[in-house]
Amino acid sequence: MDNERFENSMKKFIEINGDAGRNVYERLNTISPLMARQMVASFSETGVPQPISNREREIAVIGALTTLGYALPQLRVHINAGLNVGLKKDEIIAIISTMTGYAGFPATLNALFTAQEVFTERGLI
Repeated sequence: MDNERFENSMKKFIEINGDAGRNVYERLNTISPLMARQMVASFSETGVPQPISNREREIAVIGALTTLGYALPQLRVHINAGLNVGLKKDEIIAIISTMTGYAGFPATLNALFTAQEVFTERGLI
C-alpha cells in the first residue's frame, strides 16, 4: 500500500476508532509494524465491503466480537467506534444482548460489562 492510500486509510481508521484506535495502532506498531499497517489497511476503500456504512460495519463487528467471548480489548475499541459513528448506548446493548443465543451467557455478560466500562468512561451512565 502506497503512502497516500495508507494516509487515507489511517484517516478513516481514526475517524471511526478515535483515540482508542490510535492507541491500538501505536501499541501494535511497536511490536509489529507490518500488522499495524495491515490493520489500518483494512479501512481502505478496497478493504471495506461496500456499500456498507461505518455504522453498519460497527454493528457487525460488535456482534462478532461478542460471540468470540475472548476479544474484550478489541470489543472495547469497537464499542467506542460504534458510539463514534452514531450508535446509541441502547442499540449497543441490544446488539450484544442479541448474541446471547449464539455466544451464551458468559460471553454476553463479559461484553455487557465491557460496554458498561466504556459507557462510564464516556459519561453515558
